[in-house]
Amino acid sequence: MIKDIKGLHHVTSMAADASTNNAFFTNTLGMRRVKKTVNFDAPEVYHLYYGDEVGTPGSVMTYFPFGQMPKGRRGAGEVGVTEFAIPTGGVEFWKQRLASEGVTGLADGTVFGEKRLSFDGPDGDSFALVESDARGRTAWTQGGVPDEAAILGFRGARFSLKDVDATGELLTFMGYQKAETEGDVTRYVIEGGNAADTIDLQQLSSSTPTAGQGAGSVHHIAFAVEDRAAQLRVRQALLDTGYQVTPVIDRDYFWAIYFRTPGGVLFEIATNEPGFDRDEDTAHLGEALKLPTRYEPHRSKIESLLPTLAS
Repeated sequence: MIKDIKGLHHVTSMAADASTNNAFFTNTLGMRRVKKTVNFDAPEVYHLYYGDEVGTPGSVMTYFPFGQMPKGRRGAGEVGVTEFAIPTGGVEFWKQRLASEGVTGLADGTVFGEKRLSFDGPDGDSFALVESDARGRTAWTQGGVPDEAAILGFRGARFSLKDVDATGELLTFMGYQKAETEGDVTRYVIEGGNAADTIDLQQLSSSTPTAGQGAGSVHHIAFAVEDRAAQLRVRQALLDTGYQVTPVIDRDYFWAIYFRTPGGVLFEIATNEPGFDRDEDTAHLGEALKLPTRYEPHRSKIESLLPTLAS
């Protein structure tokens, strides 16, 4: 069994419009944009990162806004819901705030004893705000949301699957423990890591169509390890178990490896080092366009292709 996973690191999704995406996360949700860079494989497309003050692993939602990308198709084999943690008692604040902002899909309820508010993102993304203990986390409060309601980071994520058992076995191998089942959802929890420590697996019927990637779809979900040495141990353990794992890739703010799970979800294992302050002062995170070294000679052309974003 792998013992190096520390919970979630980040979740990366796709969007149709960079400005709309930026406004939703920084204004509507009050999160901090901690990095403004580009897709490593398509530098004419932004890669935007939103999180807490410093982009703590377990707090960061990232996006590839691919212009006028068609919306994704919901179905089996995807991260169905991305779940953010908010302080206890915060649901009522968010019901009013999101309704006033015209956000759709609002529905509150309780799952596994936790109050939650579900809602849609601009591209039909499925999100939930879940009341949770802070567990040492400090929210970013300069985005217009008060401390008593501001987003703390991730609570976890819910996968939509036709076969939860195979993915459950993988999560167990990765250090998660099966906790409880409520209806068609089974929760897995990892101990000894960060507060973004839950993965819920939702069992769908065998006739459910396979999800189709597009705007509003999660591209991949990343799990955290402390450093590169831990990442190499995880990589070898996965290879030894028969998974096809990529070589280590330098993503500037973390190192990454990727592999496809039995249920179809793309997993990443990302290091907590070096972090988002490696090339920007903490006070100015996410302000300047940061480019991978190989694209720096082409900065002028790249900047001409990217839309201007509000600060």
